[in-house]
Amino acid sequence: MFSSSALRITTHLPQLAAVFFSALLCLSSHVVSAKDSQLEEVLFHINHFYVEEVDRNKLNHRLLTNLLKELDPYSEFLDEQELKRLFDVTNGEYRGLGIEVEKRQEHIVIVSALPNSPAYAAGLQSGDIVVSINNVPTINKSLEDVSTLIDSNENGEVTLAIARAGHSQRLQYHLTRQPIHIESVASELQGKGIAYVRINSFNNHSYHDVARHIAQLQQKNATELKGLLLDLRDNPGGTFDSAVAIADLFLSEGTIVSTRGRFIEANQRFDAQPGDILEGAPIVVLINEGSASASEIVAGALKDNHRATVVGTRSYGKGSVQSLIPLGDGRSALKLTTAKYFTPAGVSIEGTGITPDVPILQPPLSQSNKEVIINLAQGKSADRNLTASVDKQLLKAQQLLEQY
Repeated sequence: MFSSSALRITTHLPQLAAVFFSALLCLSSHVVSAKDSQLEEVLFHINHFYVEEVDRNKLNHRLLTNLLKELDPYSEFLDEQELKRLFDVTNGEYRGLGIEVEKRQEHIVIVSALPNSPAYAAGLQSGDIVVSINNVPTINKSLEDVSTLIDSNENGEVTLAIARAGHSQRLQYHLTRQPIHIESVASELQGKGIAYVRINSFNNHSYHDVARHIAQLQQKNATELKGLLLDLRDNPGGTFDSAVAIADLFLSEGTIVSTRGRFIEANQRFDAQPGDILEGAPIVVLINEGSASASEIVAGALKDNHRATVVGTRSYGKGSVQSLIPLGDGRSALKLTTAKYFTPAGVSIEGTGITPDVPILQPPLSQSNKEVIINLAQGKSADRNLTASVDKQLLKAQQLLEQY
């Protein structure tokens, strides 16, 4: 739930690319034809003379990891466990607590607790600030650090300390990780026939989930929807194909995205098919600096085709596509950057992101709120309660739709 990639599953590659992957395979098993290879010589000496016995598999994993890090931040070697975790998330399932979190300034904030999850059953709420996990403070921790802390206990038990609006003392929750089905889409019908749809991530079920939610909202509204608020804020991405399919739901013509790479199959253009699920009803898309990859594909497609107004702050700027390439052992794979994608206007968002049509900054935490959180993180009581903040971006999006 913390990954950020537009991922494609690749089972065959052109000959030129296959040569490169074969070289990596040789490196991964240390099968190097030249016996006097410098690398093979170094590995030999480590294996025979290092002061302690070296786990050859771990060394191999580190070699590949360091090699791929030299390429870009998104290419990586996936062992059997990492590959399974990736497939689980892509298929909408994983083992955890069922919380979606984001980083706001130096704090980890719960965006939502997934239905039928330990977090939902325990009563964790959107807007809760996680001040510690298993007694380890989370201030200034990355999302990856948070994930590691949640998975740290082998018995699956996790203790969360929470700061919540209206409470002057931190709340303690004792949870156990369980298998979670990821519902990537949430929705509600707002006033005047406006649909609100939030996509938390893009997995293999997201396209059908979006279509189902919109159909249910139309049925609940008893007539055609007057507009759509599509919330992609803090959506880290996911599968490339689901992003293309979801954008196509709202477009009846035009280019959705194009990809460019070194081999023939990496150069493609994806065009919208006839049919718009909203029949032309206005759309406002919400993005922020946490909207990445597949989120940016959807936002860019709707913006460049003049199908939606984009509100919020500039998105993350992750404009590359990773292909998942199985390796010969059948238990590991490469996640390798094979293409960059471009919006319908021909613009690469790598490092720059999608610029909103209507820039709206969310208000930072007030000084009083910061003081409350610091006290709670240190295990102290607070003199005053944590107060909730206003979602200015959502309010602006609602105002824009009401003007249509």
